[in-house]
Amino acid sequence: MDINQGLIAIGAGLAVMTGMMTGLGEGTCAAHACDAIGKNPEAESKIRSTMIMGIALSETCAIYGLLISFLILFVYPSL
Repeated sequence: MDINQGLIAIGAGLAVMTGMMTGLGEGTCAAHACDAIGKNPEAESKIRSTMIMGIALSETCAIYGLLISFLILFVYPSL
C-alpha cells in the first residue's frame, strides 16, 4: 500500500464527514424549531415548512459528500 492509497482513504473519510456535520446541523435546526413552536404555536405551519426546507437543503450537502467519497474510492483508486 503506497502513500497515494492512504491519501485517497483520508480524502474519502473527510468527504463522508460532511454527513456527520450535516446531521448535527439538522438536529440543531429541529430542536430550535420545536422551541419556536412551543413559544408560538400559531406559527407552527410556517415554522415547520421553513424547517423542512432548510433541512432538505442541508441534506444535499451530505449527499454530495457521499457522492464525492464514492468517486474518490471507486473511480480514481489508482491515482
